[in-house]
Amino acid sequence: QVQLVESGGGLVQAGGSLRLSCAASGRTRSVYAMGWFRQAPGMEREFVATITRIGGSTYYADSVKGRFTISRDIAKNTVYLQMNSLKPEDTAVYYCAAGERVRSLYDLGRPGEYDYWGQGTQVTVSS
Repeated sequence: QVQLVESGGGLVQAGGSLRLSCAASGRTRSVYAMGWFRQAPGMEREFVATITRIGGSTYYADSVKGRFTISRDIAKNTVYLQMNSLKPEDTAVYYCAAGERVRSLYDLGRPGEYDYWGQGTQVTVSS
């Protein structure tokens, strides 16, 4: 089992920045990739970004490309999501996820490819 705990959410004005963290514990060596998803009220869960744990390969949703950066610290078993130039439409609950199966970066854009999920952290961007 892998446990995930997100932190770093909050309220920020449009154009501002936030950094989310996701700390993993438990059987972390089994993790192949970790990703961030988000869900706004009344909407489906949406892919944001993913990173492979060892190689550090990344893949982003078009809506955040150039504004968000995903990174990881293997020693700390932590994944980060640096969010810059935030827009009101980025408002959502952000979830961290970990997957154990080897998949292409494109396939890692699907929620079903992840085995573990955190509890989520709220990000609110005011206009």
